[in-house]
Amino acid sequence: METPLEFATITELAAQMRTGAVSPVKLAEASLDRIRALDKRLHAFIAVSADRALAEARAAETLLKHGHDLGPLQGVPYAVKDLYDVKGIATTAGTRLLHDNVAAVDCSAVRRLASAGMVLVGKTHTVQFAFGGVGINHDYGTPHNPWHAMPHAPGGSSSGSGVAVGSGLVPMALGSDTGGSVRIPAALCGTVGLKTTVGRISRAGVYPLSWTLDSVGPLTRSVEDAALVYQALQGVDLADETTPGVPPDDVLPTLKAGVRGLRIAFAETIFFDDVDAEIVTAVRETGRVLRGLGAAVDSIAVPEVAEAMAERRRASMIAAEALAVNGRFIDADFDKLDPVVAHRMKNGRSLSATDYFSVLRQWATLRQRVKRTLVDVDTLLVPTTMIPPRPIATIDASLESYADHNQRYLRNTALGNILALCSVVLPCGFTRDGLPIGLMIYAKSFDEKMALRVAWAYEHATEWHRRRADLRWAR
Repeated sequence: METPLEFATITELAAQMRTGAVSPVKLAEASLDRIRALDKRLHAFIAVSADRALAEARAAETLLKHGHDLGPLQGVPYAVKDLYDVKGIATTAGTRLLHDNVAAVDCSAVRRLASAGMVLVGKTHTVQFAFGGVGINHDYGTPHNPWHAMPHAPGGSSSGSGVAVGSGLVPMALGSDTGGSVRIPAALCGTVGLKTTVGRISRAGVYPLSWTLDSVGPLTRSVEDAALVYQALQGVDLADETTPGVPPDDVLPTLKAGVRGLRIAFAETIFFDDVDAEIVTAVRETGRVLRGLGAAVDSIAVPEVAEAMAERRRASMIAAEALAVNGRFIDADFDKLDPVVAHRMKNGRSLSATDYFSVLRQWATLRQRVKRTLVDVDTLLVPTTMIPPRPIATIDASLESYADHNQRYLRNTALGNILALCSVVLPCGFTRDGLPIGLMIYAKSFDEKMALRVAWAYEHATEWHRRRADLRWAR
């Protein structure tokens, strides 16, 4: 069965362009038309760059016609989270207070994708200052999870990117991940999300939340698509001091090597505690699938997870780093900010400098120890979130309700950031209400190659990634 153009993967689109079945210009026009038709309800985009998209598409088409093939990303439309600098467009980081923060140049990630021939169609909404896992924005509005006609949590903070890919507006959108901000919207919107290790991809020109934890990653329709984008984005950039000394990671030769002989484990410490029963069932079932593919699947304790969870000061770490960037808004414009974000960020001032450095040293120790714990384990399997998408009205009923839901979406993902694990999220089932469930595959620091390999094997042994949201309500 042929995949509809709006839900085709990058790999499928690349093949069609090379046979002449579709052109880069036609793809750009189709993406822009779909955004015009659906985004009034979906609210994924804060800015659409139609002129740039068509110019880049024409350039890609001309190069292909003259035999200049830049690779599988050439001519493919994409979007970026509204933290990424794009020349001539405001980087608002989800707040109207930054409406005039117009970028003079493209950020490093956008420049790399432009070099690969990709076509930028616009910028997607984010939680204010990227500080939240639910995906709600009380300033610019909340993107609408495509899997339900009633507004449900899209996941944050890369909320618009998750909705844009999950609803077929673009085949790929960049997000950022500090505590789960690529993986949560991927899980809740039924897409693939890749959380990279800090240092793999330059963050230069990406509005920061936490310089210690921020990472760049794509949301895509397939694991192979995520690998292709990752391949193009990684590399040294002197404008981001975390990238020098990190060698390139060629993930494509091993992507389809299978899992026979690999050791895969359910991480039993914390990750399955108090998780929704439907999610637990779906994630546990992935073990049976991977065993059938030849992997050894068992369970292990990861004590470093419990220690990271027990450190109560961790909640203030991101807030403290975020204040270094956004403190002026907290001081001068507190009442103009999203109240949920403003109160969470203000709590960062309770963290002393001594506590801050103490927690950083604790994290460094835990990261070294978890490498030893996982020395004989290739990947871990855990639920991405504790709960599925919930109605926005329920979540936003009170500050207490928001805080509770935010913690339930963030817990399992944020622990991976603290321990510097990389991971891939992909669909592994649906709830009885038809809402996506995300499997999170953790791998050791800088082992994106293994996380992607296991994810590809699982994806191709199942059919979950083939389901599409029914968007008749959005038309």
